[in-house]
Formats: sequence, structure tokens, C-alpha cells
Amino acid sequence: MNVKTVLILLALALATIFALVCVLLSRGRAPSICQHLPPEQEDTEDGQSLVFADLTPEEMVQVVRYLQGNLGVQLVDASRAKPSDNCIASVDLQVPAKAEVLRFLDGGGARPPREALAVLYFGNQADPNVTEYVVGPLPTPVSHRDVTVQKYGGKVPYHRRPVTGKEYMDINALIQRELKKAPRFLAACCESDGTDLAILTTAPRGFKSGDRTTWFVLFHNVAGTGYYLLPVGLEVLVEHRDLHVSRWQLHKVFYNGRYFASTRDLEQEFVAGTLEVVRLKKTPADEVLGSLRPRHPPDSPGPLHFEPQGPRYRVTDNRITFQGWSISFGMNPNSGPRLFDIRYRGERIVYELSLQEAIALYGSNCPGGMSTRYLDGSFGIGRFAYELVQGLDCPYTATYVDRHYLVESDTPKTNQNSLCIFEHDSALPLRRHFSDSQSFYYGGLRKNTLVIRTISTLINYDYIWDFMFHGSGAVEVRVHATGYISTSFLHGQGTDYGNKVGPHTLGTMHLHHMHYKVDLDVDGQLNSLETHDMEYELIKDPWSMQNTIERLHLHRETLEREDEAAFPLDAPMPRYVSFASRNLNKWGHPRSYRIQIVSFAGKHLPTSSSMERSISWGRYQLAVTRRKEEEPTSTSIYNQNDPWTPTVAFADFINNETITNEDLVAWISVGFLHIPHAEDVPNTVTVGNGVGFFLRPYNYFDEDPSVDSPDSVYLSSEQDSGACGANPLACLAPTAACAPRLLPFHYGGFLNL
Repeated sequence: MNVKTVLILLALALATIFALVCVLLSRGRAPSICQHLPPEQEDTEDGQSLVFADLTPEEMVQVVRYLQGNLGVQLVDASRAKPSDNCIASVDLQVPAKAEVLRFLDGGGARPPREALAVLYFGNQADPNVTEYVVGPLPTPVSHRDVTVQKYGGKVPYHRRPVTGKEYMDINALIQRELKKAPRFLAACCESDGTDLAILTTAPRGFKSGDRTTWFVLFHNVAGTGYYLLPVGLEVLVEHRDLHVSRWQLHKVFYNGRYFASTRDLEQEFVAGTLEVVRLKKTPADEVLGSLRPRHPPDSPGPLHFEPQGPRYRVTDNRITFQGWSISFGMNPNSGPRLFDIRYRGERIVYELSLQEAIALYGSNCPGGMSTRYLDGSFGIGRFAYELVQGLDCPYTATYVDRHYLVESDTPKTNQNSLCIFEHDSALPLRRHFSDSQSFYYGGLRKNTLVIRTISTLINYDYIWDFMFHGSGAVEVRVHATGYISTSFLHGQGTDYGNKVGPHTLGTMHLHHMHYKVDLDVDGQLNSLETHDMEYELIKDPWSMQNTIERLHLHRETLEREDEAAFPLDAPMPRYVSFASRNLNKWGHPRSYRIQIVSFAGKHLPTSSSMERSISWGRYQLAVTRRKEEEPTSTSIYNQNDPWTPTVAFADFINNETITNEDLVAWISVGFLHIPHAEDVPNTVTVGNGVGFFLRPYNYFDEDPSVDSPDSVYLSSEQDSGACGANPLACLAPTAACAPRLLPFHYGGFLNL
């Protein structure tokens, strides 16, 4: 081998080594960071949505200052106010009248004045009561007006006010003093002196108007885990109606199936040896029933949701736009999420879509459980929507929004990152077809949905509230329940009311029912309610007249009065119920939106119940009424503590008025029966525990509007399916070959507790 050949081989070897090094280096190089592009859809709304915007903290402060200086009475900060004090209970947006808003949005009228609704507790006066004031205009209020009588037909009695945090603290102090009278019993039953027991309220508080007597259930409190699964068998009844805390009394004690007049009597029976005691041992936090601490170290991460070119939606103030959709969003501290002025392709579909109430009604053979009917709005569905965990509660790259509220304090509070917005790929086609005859092609569209989500933690339960907007023009509303079940101490025939889920724990059966207001404006304010359903008609076949056919027949009906449009919870209703416009689509049918309910609710409280009228919305899976400004909500925060004389009774809304070509509202109930079982420990899972409804276009368009989506895919045997210009899926490889922009994980959800 000559020198020339050696040099050539050496050069080739060096070139090969260089090429391999380049390949290895390129493989090890981190992908570039995804470059976010601005959404193509420009926002030309010019701040109109702010007419629905929640109050800012600065506006809340101004309202508080105005009230403190202009009511002529001393106001104590609600966080430390006694029942005998005057205080500001809450401040929220006063939503303007619909007619004023529409004149502004659609008719070029003046912007409605921005006002606040302030709720005050007046305990330091001859006639204690709850008063509601509208205060404005904001940002610098100069006047207020009392709207209590206008809204409710009279004053709101003081006993109807929700229980404040300060009142609970005073009750807990009373219970602790009473527990000290039974030291030997507590040491034997619970390895406790009482100070380490958690105390859980029930509601309502008595059996008749004016009562304020509440059962409180006691649990072992193990740090870092849910005490709700650890009842100790002890429950106490506290009377706390008197305005003077010193006069409150413990009226009754319950333990392991028996009732006692006082904790002292309970102690005496224990010392005498006549009390059967179940001796409970304290369990370490990592072994306790219901612990959520991970049992295994982290594994490889799962799939990650991200947008290679950034979000395709736009959030401006309180308004979201996405592929033809426009939504104004907000949060009521009591009733929770509320949406306004929902438009698709520039046309208003829904004026208001808001949660009204969520109830949980329990059964048990313990007094606390058997008497519990929680009306969560009185506790604060919106107020207790805390910070969301990025990457778990919502996609890591979702847009997170702070919510502000002023409740039981003179100072606004912020629940940061407590509402999220994201585009969701459901991994399911919205529509598709593969043609294998005549010509060969495939057409389809991914089911990508805009989601608005918030999650409320109401004592033990967590409710996930979703509002979803589809490319087909449909709106989907869904709620999932998770969190801890509420339990009773297992004794006697306890399993007649649930299942045993721990050594001494009864998972008590209960109902979850939720109520929504849907003010649909389908192609204008004036709509009628139409129902379509199927029937079979028996006919002779027309070509021979010798055979019979059971032919499907479409039955159409227009409902004319409210009584016809109130569909009982446990009765069948027409399969198609639609809000219909007088205007027709291209094919001669009324432009309509269909209401489709997905629910498996339990039985409603019997109408013979003395408190049923307070939740009478639960009688109906759907009720359609004429919209009235004086009927803004189906319930009231005052119904919880006086359900026997409800401040708002939804049943009164239905009075057989005509509903043809009127401004109508759909009131929708969804829910489910929950019989807790072993798999509800540690937490109830969301699988199978979701209910909701759809608002679907029904002849509203001339064709499916999603055909205009730029995400549509069409493949044929005559084209190059790998061409990026013709097939968006072929663009993914170069477009998504980047690393998502992930901010460092942060969670501050415990800061405001």
C-alpha cells in the first residue's frame, strides 16, 4: 500500500469520525423553545365586557370607606364582629339591568353606571336585620339606596344571616369549655383532651323559623390528612341564637347511639361504668385512613399539554375570544362562576350562564348526618375557589386568573390563579368520515375545546366547574365532584344509610344537586319553547298494502305556558327541547338552540317537607320561565339558616305566564345520588361523578359551522398527504419540534388561609 492510498483512507476515516460527532452532538442538543405567535383573531370589543366585570380590590375598598362614613352607625370589621355588632358582610358587583346593558352593547346607549351590592348585618339596633344596599357610582361612590324590600318583599330577619367565621370561633370555644367537663371519657374514647378534635358544622340549624341551633360533629384531627373520615362518635347540639355570646348553650350531647343532657352527664355515666365506650387509637399521619400522601416515589412524567405557537385564545380583562367565540367571565363570591354575553360568530347565544346553587342532602342514624342539608351558596362557592395547581387541576400551560372578593372583612382578599382558561384536545374527532366506496378520501376535525374552569372546596367536597365551547357552536357545562366524603360514626343499623368504609366509619349516603340559570337569547331576545320527540305510527306498506311498518314519526309542539315548561325531576321529558327564534334558517326551520341534560339525580326532598320550598328548584330537571329583573336568582344565601320561610322560593317563579315569543330563562338542575363505598377512600374520584348539560345548535345554522375551521383535515387518494400546505397534521413535525415554555412550578394556595 503506497503513501497516497494511506492518506486517502486516513482522510475518509477522519471525515467519518467528524460526521458521527456531528450527529451525536445534534442528537444531544436541546430543542429550541417554542415561539409564541399572537392569536390571529383581533379583539375589537373596546372594553364593553367590563360592564360585567367583577369589582376590583380598589373598588371594594372605596365602597367600604363610603359605607363607614355615610351610614351614621358604627361598623365593626366582620372578622371580629360579635352578633350584637354592625358589620359589612360582603361587597360584590351589582349587575346592571339587562335592558340597560343591551342598550349599551347593541344600541349605542350610555354605559350603565357601575355599582356595588353591599350586604350588612345590623345587630346593634332595636330591630336587628340584614340590609342590602346598592352603592355607586364607582370608582368613587357618592350615594346608596336600600334595595332589601324591593328584592325580597320585606326586611330580612337577622337570624337568617349566614354564620360568620367569628361566630364559628365562638361556638368552638364554647364546645371546648364543655368538653373539659368530660376529661376521663375523652381520654378513654379518643386519647384526647378535646383540644385536638376537629369540629364540623351541620345545617340547617333547627326545625322552624327563628331557630339557630346546630349539631356539631367531632373528629380525630390528624395533621396533613382529611379528618372527615375519622369520626369519634361524639356530637353536640349548640343553641347560638342570642346576640350575646355569653348566653349560648350546649343543649344536647350524642355519643355512640345515645343522647345526654350535657357533657357532665356523659362523664358521670362513663365513671359509673354504664356507658359503652369504643376506644379509638390515634394513628400516625402516614398510616391514617384517608391519607393523600404518596405511597411511591414519582415515576416518569405522563403526556404534556402545550401549544407549540402559544395559546390560540385571547384573554383581555374579563373577556375571552377563541375561534369565533366571545365570553365575558366573572365570579360571585356566594354562587360561584358566572358568564355573560356569550357570542358565536358575532351573534349572542346566551346573555347569562351562571351557577345558582349546589346542595348536599345526607342520611345517617347520627343526628348531625341525618339533619344535614347543605346549601353551599350560603357558605361561598366562589369565595372558596382557591388557587389551582398547574399541571394537575388545569394544564401546566393554561392561563391562570386571580379572583378577588370581600366577605367577612373590611379588606379585600385575593384567590390567586383560581380560574383557568385553556384549549383542550379531547383526543376525539369532533367529526370524521373515511370513504371506502365510489371515491377514496378521509375528512375530519379534532375536537378542540375552549375550557373555563374553577374548583370550589366546600368543607370536605371539591367541585370542578367547567364551561366548554366547541367548534360546532355548542356550549357544554359540566361539574365533577371529588374530595372527601362526609361520614358518621358507625353504630347500630348504620349500614341502612351507607356503607362501612373504615373500622368505625360509615360513609353516609347523600344527594348532590346543582342549579344553573341559562338566559338564552337565540337570534334575538324573543324566543319560544319547542319540543320534538318520536312516536311510532303503524301503517300499511304503500307499495303493496299487504304488510305493516312501524314508522318513526316526528312529533312537534310549541309550549305556551310556564306550567307546561316545568318538567318534574323524576318524570320523562321530551328528548328535544329548544329555544326557538321566529326567524328561519335557509331550510325553513326556526333558528334554535337545544337543551340536552346529562344527569342521574336522586329523588328530590318531598314537597311535604317543611323546608322543601327553600330548594324548590330541585323539583324540576328543567323549568322555563319569562325573564324578570326581579327574579335574578333561584335561591338566596339566607335560605340555609331559615329554609322554613325561604327568602327566595323558586316555585313562585312558575305561575303559568305565557312563554311564546318572550325573553325566556332556562333553569336547569343536575345531580347524582352518591352511596359512598370503599373506593371513595381516600377521595371520591371524578370518574362517573360528572353531570351537566349541553346547549347545541338545532337548525340555528345552515350547516355545521365547524366546516370553516382551519384545523380541518382532508386526505384523498389523489393527493400527497404529507404536504404541509394541504394537511395541517403534516405540519406538526416541524412546528412542534420545540420545547414548551414552562415556568417554574409555584403554588401559593395556602397563603390566604
